Amino acid sequence: MFSKILIANRGEIAVRIIKTARRLGVKTVVVYSEADADSLAVEMADESVLIGPPAASESYLVADKIIAAAKATGAEAIHPGFGFLSEKASFARQCAEAGIVFIGPNPHAIDAMGDKIESKKFANAANVSTVPGYIGVIEGVPHAITIAEEIGYPVMMKASAGGGGKGMRIAWNRKDVEEGFPAAQSEARSSFGDDRVFIEKFVTEPRHIEIQVLGDKHGTVIYLNERECSIQRRNQKVIEEAPSPFLDEATRKAMGEQAVALSKAVQYDSAGTVEFIVDKDRKFYFLEMNTRLQVEHPVTELITGIDLVEQMLRSAYGDKLNIAQKDVGIRGWAIESRIYAEDPYRKFLPSIGRLVRYSPPEEGDHGDYIVRNDAGVREGDEISMFYDPMISKLCTWGETRADAITGMARALEDFHIEGLGHNIPFLSAVMDQARFQSGKITTGYIAEEFPEGFKGADLNAGQADLFAAVAAFVQRLQSTRHEGHAAPRSEWVVVIGKSSRRVRVASQSDAMTVTFEDEGRMVTLSHVDWRPGLPLFKARLDGVPFSAHVMPALEGLVIRHRAAKARVLVLTPNSAELHARLPEKQAADTSRLIVSPMPGLVVSMDVHLGQEVKEGETVAVIEAMKMQNIIRAERDGVVKMVGAKAGDSVAADEVLVEFG
Repeated sequence: MFSKILIANRGEIAVRIIKTARRLGVKTVVVYSEADADSLAVEMADESVLIGPPAASESYLVADKIIAAAKATGAEAIHPGFGFLSEKASFARQCAEAGIVFIGPNPHAIDAMGDKIESKKFANAANVSTVPGYIGVIEGVPHAITIAEEIGYPVMMKASAGGGGKGMRIAWNRKDVEEGFPAAQSEARSSFGDDRVFIEKFVTEPRHIEIQVLGDKHGTVIYLNERECSIQRRNQKVIEEAPSPFLDEATRKAMGEQAVALSKAVQYDSAGTVEFIVDKDRKFYFLEMNTRLQVEHPVTELITGIDLVEQMLRSAYGDKLNIAQKDVGIRGWAIESRIYAEDPYRKFLPSIGRLVRYSPPEEGDHGDYIVRNDAGVREGDEISMFYDPMISKLCTWGETRADAITGMARALEDFHIEGLGHNIPFLSAVMDQARFQSGKITTGYIAEEFPEGFKGADLNAGQADLFAAVAAFVQRLQSTRHEGHAAPRSEWVVVIGKSSRRVRVASQSDAMTVTFEDEGRMVTLSHVDWRPGLPLFKARLDGVPFSAHVMPALEGLVIRHRAAKARVLVLTPNSAELHARLPEKQAADTSRLIVSPMPGLVVSMDVHLGQEVKEGETVAVIEAMKMQNIIRAERDGVVKMVGAKAGDSVAADEVLVEFG
C-alpha cells in the first residue's frame, strides 16, 4: 500500500478520503486555496500545501501546481476526489509522466467514457441502449434549435465534460433553447474549461438509476448494485438511496451486467458509475459514465459494507480485487440527503455565509437506524461563493426502506444550522410525503410536488399539539424563574398563527401535562433536554421522541418541526382576548421591485432605463457558485431605475430594477 497520498480536492470528499487513509495507515497531503486555509481537511491532513487564490481556475484546476505539491511532499499517488480534475485524462497522464500514481481509472477509460459525447459514440458501437440524440459538436444556437426540433421537444442540453448538474438545461420549446444553450455553454466553460454541449431526447416520467462498478488492473470488474437518484432540482441530485424501490431483480441484473460489459470494454480499473435513465416500463438507457467516485457513494457502502475509497487505493496500487460478484449482496436500505447552503423558500437559490451554528445529529447506532454524516465543515466555517454549496451528506441506514426514511426524518430533526439558508426543512418535507414513502418517484418529483416552489408545510394535528406543549413548557419555565417561589399560572391560551387553544398545564415529577380544555384531552411532555438559549428542544411527546427548533421572536417563539414552522404565543386569557382584536399588519408593496434572490455576480443586465418590459422577459443573469440564474420580470412595466450593471457583486434582496 502507498505510504503517502495527495488529495487534489476540498471539503467533505477530502475529509472522507483522509478517514480511510488513516485507517489504512496512509499519510495524507491536501492542497488548498486561500479560501480553504482554515478548512477541516487542512486541519486533519498530515500535510497541506497552498496552491493559489480562491477561484478554482487558479488553484484546484491547475494540474501543474498539484503535481508540484505531490513531488515536494513525496506523495506517491494523487486521489482527485470528484469534480475538478477527477475526470481529466490529461491530468492522469501528467501524473504518470511525473512518476505519480493517479488513483482512478486509466486515461484510456477516462477518454472513452469521461467525455459524454465520446461515451455515447462508444456505447452505440458496443450495442448499449442509449437515449436518442445528436452526438457531435453543436455550432451555436441556430444549430442547437435545428437539432432540438429534429429530435422533438422536450430535449436535454448537457455539457460534454460536465457533471453535478452544471451546464445542463431542459428545453421544452425554441425559446428555452435560445436562452438555455448559451447559459449551458457558459456554465460548462466556467466549471470545466470546456464549452461543448450536446443535445438528447428528454425521457418523460424518467427515473435516474445508476450502477456502481469496481474494477482492478487485472481485468476484473464487478457491479455493486444500484442507487436511485431521481429526486433532483436544477438537474442536481438531492436525495439518493440504495437499492432502488423500483427495480426488480431481473432488471437489476441486466443493468449491472451491461454496466460491467461497458466497463470491461474500456479496461476500467477503479470505482466508477454507469448512469441510466429508466422509464415507467423499466426500459433503461445508457446516459453517461462517471469515471470517478460519486458524491452519493456512501449509500452503496452502507448496503454492501465495502469501502469504495479503500478499493480505489488498492486498485491503484495494483492489488487484485478480492471481492467476487457472488459476494456482493444487499443488506438493508440506505438514504442520503444532501445538505445544501441554499434557500428552498426562494427556489433553492444559493445562500452563502458563515455557519454561525452547526450541530449535526450524532453519528452511529440509534437503535432502529444508523446515522452517517460526511462533512467537510465545522461550526464557524464559511460557505463561499467560489465552490459547490454542499454542507454535508447526511445518510441513514435501516433494515427496511421505511426504517431508513424514519431514521432520516429524525436525523434531519436533530440537525441544526444557523447563519445561512439551508434545505433541511425541504428534505424533511420529502421524507414525510406519502408519495416518496411509496417509492413512486421520477426526476420531475420536485416540480410535480412543489409546482409553486417550496413554501414549507402546514402543521398536522400532532405538530399542533407538539408546538403547544413546547411553547407551554418554555412559558412555564420562564414564569417559574421570574416569579420565584410563587405557584406558576396553570391556565393559558396558546396562539399558533390564527388559531388559539385554551390549555391547562400541570407538572408531574419529571414530566408536564398539557390539557386542551375545549377538546377534553391531554398530552404528556417528558424527557425534556432543553434550557433557555439552546436552539434545539429535545423531548418526548406521549412517549415519542422529537426535536424542534425554538427561536425567540419579537413576540413569542418561532418553532419549527420538520417542514412546519409557526410563530407561537402563550398568553393569559385576558391578553389573548385583547390580542385577537389587534389589526393585521399590512405587508409592504414590493411588486414594482425586482431584487436579487441571492448574493452573486451580475453576468448581464438586460434592461435599460425607460425600457418597456413584459412579464417573463429576462431582466438580468446572476451567477453564484458557478450556476447562472436568469431573473425574469413578474409583471409588465417601464424601467424607472437600474440598480446594478454587469460585473457588479450584489447581495440578496438588493434592488436590481424598479418599475415606474
